[in-house]
Parts: sequence; C-alpha cells; structure tokens
Amino acid sequence: MEVENRYIAVRHHVECSPSEDDFEVKSAAVHWTAESGEVLVRNMYVSIDPGQLNRMKRHSASHHSVGPIVPGERIVAHRVGEVLASACPEYEVGDVVAGVLAWEEYTLFRPSPVMCKVDASSGVPLSYHVGVLGMSGTAAYGGFFEVCRPQSGEKVFVSAASGSVGSLVGQFAKLAGCYVVGCAGTQAKVDLLKGKLGFDDAFNYKEELDLKSALNKYFPDGIDIYFENVGGEMLEAALANMNTYGRVAVCGAIAEYTDPAGRRAAPSLLEVVYKRIALRGFLSYDFMAQFHEYNAIIRNWIREGRIQVIEDVSNGLESVPSAFAALFRGENVGKKLVKLS
Repeated sequence: MEVENRYIAVRHHVECSPSEDDFEVKSAAVHWTAESGEVLVRNMYVSIDPGQLNRMKRHSASHHSVGPIVPGERIVAHRVGEVLASACPEYEVGDVVAGVLAWEEYTLFRPSPVMCKVDASSGVPLSYHVGVLGMSGTAAYGGFFEVCRPQSGEKVFVSAASGSVGSLVGQFAKLAGCYVVGCAGTQAKVDLLKGKLGFDDAFNYKEELDLKSALNKYFPDGIDIYFENVGGEMLEAALANMNTYGRVAVCGAIAEYTDPAGRRAAPSLLEVVYKRIALRGFLSYDFMAQFHEYNAIIRNWIREGRIQVIEDVSNGLESVPSAFAALFRGENVGKKLVKLS
C-alpha cells in the first residue's frame, strides 16, 4: 500500500516568536507492506504544544532530553489516528491509537511503549486522548499530585491557568480541597477560570503593574504551592510570596521561550534558602509509568462531571502553523489541537 503523505516541516531554526511563514507543507509517499512489521495510521487529531518551540531552536536545553527538531523534517507530536493497515498482531485495521506520531496526515510506526490503543466506543471524545487523557493530563496530574504533594486547605497559585495544563491543575487543586487562584491574559479567560472551572479567584496579569503586590493581595497569608507555566517576573513574584516549605512545580516557562536576549528570571535564592522552598522541574514523560493509572482517575472525574475539559480546535493540516503561532500570542483557551479528518 502506498499513500501520499502531507506533513508540516519548519523551514529553519526559530529563535523568537514563531509565525506561519516559518513552516511549510511538504509531501512524500509512504509505503506499507505486509512484511514490514509496521502499522499505517491515518491521523485524526494532532496536539499543538508551546514546548515544541524550544526544540526548533538552534540550541536549547530541551535537546538534551527530547532532541531537536531538524528543519525540513517531520515534526513529531502527540496524535490520535485510525489504523489503515497492520503488519503487527497487536493492531487491527480500524483500531484507534494514540501516542507519539507527527504533524502529518499518515504515519508508520512499530509497536512501542509510546503508542497505545484507544477504546473508541467508550463515549469519551477521541480528541481528549491528545489532551486531558494524554500528555497534558499526565503533566497536570503528576506535576500537582506527585511534585507538589498538596494538603487540604493549602493555598495554590497557577500561572497560565487557562491553558491546557493550568486549566486542569486548578480543578485538581479544588478536588484536593485547596484554595486556588489563577492568572491569565484576558478578562474572558479570567471569567472562565472563576466561572466554569471553579477557581476561587483569578486575575489578568497584564493589568497588574506590580506582580508581587498583586499576589500579596490575592494571597495575604502566602502561597503554599505554585504551579509554574510562565517563568520570568512571574516566578520572582511567586517566590517572594511563598510560605515556608512551599513547593514550586516548574512545568514550563513560556515567557522565556520567545525572547532569547530578554530578561531572565532572577529569583532570590535567599527566599529559597530561608523559606526552604522546594523547586522542581519535570516533564510529562517522567510519569509514563503511571500514565494508565492517572488516566483512569481523570477519566472517572470527567464521567462524574467533576472536571471540565476545555478544547480549542482548528481544522485541517494547513492550519497547524497558524495554530502553533497563536499559542505565543495568547489566543488559545484550554488544549490547542488540530482536527485533520
């Protein structure tokens, strides 16, 4: 079997905010044979994640763990797709699979721990397996419950709280009995946090001239847990308002992704030392051994109506570059993904 496969490639290394012009749609034939040991998948949904930008840079710390994205080549990402042909007994034609595929219409893969079958008859939207039941949910659950170790009654601050991970963390914190405040970049997002997602409070960070004072206003008794998605001045302000033995889970630092020559966070190490603050970075892959356990818990919360899932869906392979660039303009709400077919 042979299919013509269109895929998205980056034209060159991207050091600042990405634009649609940094990408191109390319095409190449994909060959599958019954002797190949491979599975051919028609992709249905693709994940759009800001961390991909770090892999597009000429030099980045991300290259040490997940590797760089090479200009002109396929861009690996998380996807959901349908099996069209299989030379592996584990997969049959018609199976739906989720895992690490690429920004493309068709993918060949061999069985591996990063791929799994999805029960398409479960009643859960297939798109959820790209986000809340995929790496976003894993990062949110593992980062909050394993890294932060919350206790009922603790005070939690979540930055970029309307994004794919932050929107889940705030809801998890409420389920854990915590007081939760989030920040976002528009009033509409603030209203979403306080309304549909059930945060105790929220604020628009763009309207605050002094982030340290703003956080002191929302946390007069201090912050016990900070779930970090932004970096820069937000991290400095949060640390200044942390309580003794506070915990910081560093999931991302999007403020530092697009300005290589800009100001970096300079958190006071005296705050960290004298308050005995634990600050830990992590990747969703750190929790792969618990992936199915976390998924079962989150799936039950969704079924029981205890978790609201927010998705921001674009359509068609050609929309991938604009969807990706929009992340860095703060235009997405919830999980950003592209529906291919």
